Amino acid sequence: MKKNVAPKSIWRNPIQFIAFGFGSGASPWAPGTCGTIVAIPIYLLMQPLSILAYCMITLVLTIAGIWICDITEKAIRVHDHSGIVFDEIVGYLITMIAAPRGWIWIVLGFALFRLFDIWKPWPIKPIDKKLAGGLGTMLDDVVAAIFALIVLQLIAALVR
Repeated sequence: MKKNVAPKSIWRNPIQFIAFGFGSGASPWAPGTCGTIVAIPIYLLMQPLSILAYCMITLVLTIAGIWICDITEKAIRVHDHSGIVFDEIVGYLITMIAAPRGWIWIVLGFALFRLFDIWKPWPIKPIDKKLAGGLGTMLDDVVAAIFALIVLQLIAALVR
C-alpha cells in the first residue's frame, strides 16, 4: 500500500485544510477512510434536519466541494490527491440521505460508501479516470454515494 504524503500547505491554507477533510486526509494510511470517519459527526449534526434542509445543505456542500477540490488540486499540482477527502465527506452525506436512525445504519452506510468508492464499478472508474479538476474529484464519489444510497435504502425497505 502506498503511503499518503500531504503537502505542508494544508496546515496554512484554509481551503486546502477543508479539502483535506480538516486534516484527516493527511493520515499516512487510508486517508479516504479517515475522511469518511470525519463525515459521521457532520451527519449526526445534520440528521435531525428535515429531508429538504438535509438535501439542500448536501447539495451546497457538493457544489462547494467542486470549487474547494479544484482550487486545492491547482495549488498542490496533483489531480485527486489521495489526501483530498472532502469528496468522501460529501459522499457519505449523500449515502445517508433519508437513512434510518441508529448506529447500525451509520456503520452500514459507511461500509457501503467505502465499498463503492474503492471498488469503482462502472461508471465510477471512467468518471474517475476521464474527468479532471474538482468536478472529476467530486463526481466519482457522488456516483459511488448514489450507489451506496440505493443499496442502503433497499436494505432498509427489506428489513422494515
